[in-house]
Amino acid sequence: MRQRQRGITFIGWIVLLIPVAIVGYALIRVVPVYLNYMKVSKALEQIASESKGDEQLSVQALRNSLDKRFDIDSVNYPRSDQVSFVREGKSWVAETHYEDVTPLFGNASILLRFNKRVTLN
Repeated sequence: MRQRQRGITFIGWIVLLIPVAIVGYALIRVVPVYLNYMKVSKALEQIASESKGDEQLSVQALRNSLDKRFDIDSVNYPRSDQVSFVREGKSWVAETHYEDVTPLFGNASILLRFNKRVTLN
């Protein structure tokens, strides 16, 4: 009498779980980098909402406000001097472009590029 195989073998489980484990590990390494980006984005948005209607904005005042927000949220990268404040017409624009590298395993790393642009006033 012939017996039919039911379920999955041990080797099948190994083949199935290795890619799932690698993707899960990569997510664990990438999540803190994205959380840091969310803090940077939130700080820039708060500066934009805080400066609405303020006609006497200066780059130094904006940078000091950003420094305070980065200190409160424990943002170490990017530094506030890596955020550029440019005057475009009657409004200010805060813009940051930065890259963050997180090691994965061995010589493999993940490079993430972030761009954020917020119009002030």
